[in-house]
Amino acid sequence: MVLAADSMSLETRHLGFTISPHEECGVEEAVRLIEASGGESVVLTLGPIEAAEQLRDAMAIGIDRAIHLQTDGGEWDPESTAAAIVDAVGAEESASGPFDLIFFGNESADAGGFQVGLRVARGLGRPAVTGVKKVTVEGTSVRCEQEVDGGRDVYVVPMPAVVTVKEGLNLPRYPSVPGRMRAGRKPVAVSAPARTQARLELERLVVPAGQGRRAELLGSGPSAAPAVVEMMRRIGVA
Repeated sequence: MVLAADSMSLETRHLGFTISPHEECGVEEAVRLIEASGGESVVLTLGPIEAAEQLRDAMAIGIDRAIHLQTDGGEWDPESTAAAIVDAVGAEESASGPFDLIFFGNESADAGGFQVGLRVARGLGRPAVTGVKKVTVEGTSVRCEQEVDGGRDVYVVPMPAVVTVKEGLNLPRYPSVPGRMRAGRKPVAVSAPARTQARLELERLVVPAGQGRRAELLGSGPSAAPAVVEMMRRIGVA
């Protein structure tokens, strides 16, 4: 982990970006539902220009079109992110009617905040089910199953609804070459979202002390055996 010079963000110049396994399952589930029942699927992301690659990947496996809420790459808090998504969804629905289902990954892969899906559901005034491992559309309702100790909890809620899904909901497919070629012809609507005033402010990031060194050299060859045994005793495995 490397901090930027101002200690306000992580240095990402040499990092790649991808969506989380939870979100991959959400995209896959949307594609499967459309394949089974018809309709239209739309993928949306908020992020810098580089995020367009993930939108194209989603369209390459079957999503019909994409919405890119393009930012300058700065960090957005969950409240601002959810507000921008609510505005974008509202604009889409005013033109073509409500989305029956809106899928989110259960939590973000970096911060793990568990907030955006629920904030969007509240902003849209819709029921939400979180931590879902199975989704079944039943008429005008959706049956959602959560894994719990000893079995599953089941919730049936009316659509339109918001569902946050977990890795393992399905087995996501990955883009093929023909799929990528088709994705290049699909539309991506790009807009610059308005950012609400955050009620929480980032002061600075700090790398915890003592986290830089993860290994200890105990020796080399047979002479290191006593040190290895002692280390195993200290951690309780010998």
